Amino acid sequence: QVQLAESGGGSVQAGGSLRLSCVASGSIVSANVRGWYRQAPGKARELVARFVSGGNTYYTDSVKGRFTISRDNAKNTLYLQMSGLKPEDTAVYYCNAYIATVPSGWKEYWGQGTQVTVSS
Repeated sequence: QVQLAESGGGSVQAGGSLRLSCVASGSIVSANVRGWYRQAPGKARELVARFVSGGNTYYTDSVKGRFTISRDNAKNTLYLQMSGLKPEDTAVYYCNAYIATVPSGWKEYWGQGTQVTVSS
């Protein structure tokens, strides 16, 4: 059994900051907790930030310079530091990971989501 648990969401005014966390737990052999996605009401889920090959990072254009993704592999934890928040950042934020367990091998997992609301 594997769980991805996000935390850190909330309501802030425009210009404020939040730090999201995502912890993978359970019977984990190996984990690649790798990215944050978001889904605003009436819109499709979109990639916000992700670790790519070589430990490099990818950010969608709208968050570049404002958001920073980081992780602690020893703790199977992923972070998203969000600064300069805008009302258009309002969404449910989801954590994404590939995790290996026995006997299932590598599978993709999603967290339950954490709400971020930015008021103008």
